[in-house]
Amino acid sequence: MTSPRTATSTFTRAQLGTITVIGWSGEHPDGGPDVAFLLVYSLGDGTDGPAAGEAAMRAALDRSGLSAGSGPVYAAENPGLPVKLLVQAGQAVLTLPHFTAQYPAPREWLAAAEQRGEVHTMLATRPWPEGTPGRPVSEELLRSFAADPEVIMSSAHCVLPVRSLG
Repeated sequence: MTSPRTATSTFTRAQLGTITVIGWSGEHPDGGPDVAFLLVYSLGDGTDGPAAGEAAMRAALDRSGLSAGSGPVYAAENPGLPVKLLVQAGQAVLTLPHFTAQYPAPREWLAAAEQRGEVHTMLATRPWPEGTPGRPVSEELLRSFAADPEVIMSSAHCVLPVRSLG
């Protein structure tokens, strides 16, 4: 006779590797003000390789109340959600229980975030080593990753209210 086992999702911060954020803004389909987007991803350079990093990211998201592959979570409707976005002095700082990531935001992104009062965030479980910080990312390269149906379906999606210290 066998007994059921509970899946444990243990991971170390080192397995996540380098967590990076990239942002963009664009027109809203309904013709309203532009929307600010953030894409959060790992470079896949964690201690145990990209596959372990992907599992670690999925576990970190689950522990944060976000599920990969589900519809967007609206943080404003979930006050206990431990995912926060602070926009201050040209920086967007995203904080989750297991990591913090910063994005030096351009004026257009800041304007879109401020005008809408929210940022649409996609937290990818799939690593993206081509999105290395400090190297330019073309719109084409960004689109090839962020619009890939497999990446979209394996990511967690969250709409975060814009908060500031002022």
